[in-house]
Amino acid sequence: MDTSPLVSLPRAVLALILCAFLGGCATAPSTVAPPDDLFADHLFGPASAMLTEADIFALTPAMKAYTDEVRRHRRGKEIRRALFDALYERDGLQLEYDSALTRTAAQAFEARQGNCLSLVIMTAALAAELDIPVVFQDVPVDDAWSRSGDLYFNSGHVNLKLGRAIRESVSSYDSASYLVVDFQPPPDRKPKEGNMIARHTVVAMFMNNRAAEALARERLDEAYWWARQAIVSDPTLLYAYNTLAVVYRRHGDAALAERTLRWAMGREPDSTLLINNLAQLLDAQGRKEESAVMREKLARLQPLMPFYYFNLGRTAMEMGDWRRARILFERELQRDPDYHEFHAWLAAALWQLGDYRGADRHIKQAIAGSTTRADHALYAAKLDRLRAQAAQTARH
Repeated sequence: MDTSPLVSLPRAVLALILCAFLGGCATAPSTVAPPDDLFADHLFGPASAMLTEADIFALTPAMKAYTDEVRRHRRGKEIRRALFDALYERDGLQLEYDSALTRTAAQAFEARQGNCLSLVIMTAALAAELDIPVVFQDVPVDDAWSRSGDLYFNSGHVNLKLGRAIRESVSSYDSASYLVVDFQPPPDRKPKEGNMIARHTVVAMFMNNRAAEALARERLDEAYWWARQAIVSDPTLLYAYNTLAVVYRRHGDAALAERTLRWAMGREPDSTLLINNLAQLLDAQGRKEESAVMREKLARLQPLMPFYYFNLGRTAMEMGDWRRARILFERELQRDPDYHEFHAWLAAALWQLGDYRGADRHIKQAIAGSTTRADHALYAAKLDRLRAQAAQTARH
């Protein structure tokens, strides 16, 4: 039985492990403010290092100097085109995608890296300094799951569009003339149109991501305040309630977790994130009949859980059944062909089966698909060891 809580931003797991499903980037139609009894400030330590909207979008002197450079070297270009080109030039910022941390505009600019949300926030801050209007977009994508320990994350995608600078506009804006900036475009390299979202929703997404990141580090006080601030910033961001519920569950406050999940389900009754986490909560309390109702509904909405074949494959590896593990990892890759960890585990199974070329190929794909420097370094080290072992085997 799956016992993994889900978090949205993102299985056969040992029953003793408390897991969470968390969510990624999506908005919901509800406009009803949450009741005050969903919050329990008195149960958590004082808030520390909470950021305001102004903090998140704040520019540093280095960023202002960068926008001055964009102005000076525009060479007759429209200012939004000058910024667009500067962001993508090889000798420009040389931005790098990194999902390890959701950064503020200033942090992303200084590090020259960030996830899609961080880089969108950074670009919006630069655009504001250049008087360029922006449109934030939530881009529909296929479910993309990842994990950190026993937390499972469902990640969405955001980008933004640059409009004409106010002083360059002759009349009303033409939405079709906006330039789409997307730091993680689809494989065909054509940025997708998305659904327009408000700036305060972007702020709420930032705070929800920070809550999920704090959860992954077991910093529950910090996670609580970030999740609370996400809900206050945009009460319609329903997966922030899911994150809050996971915080409560990990903190040992089952009643608050259930109340939060049920309130959110009243606004989005078919959310698989909410249903799964509620089913797990009910299971943990021995309320099997209520849990069975939830799981029956979940089975109709989501026949196979994320990481289903992957976790079966890991079990097969533990039992030394390398062939079965290979088949199961390959099945998981059919569902999500880009996730780095699936390739890494398939490489391990292939190595045990003596398919060194296949193992080499998939560890390379794990490196290519990794979204953090730490994962990239980990897989690169594994590739070096794999090749060294293959060379030693060949000599003998």
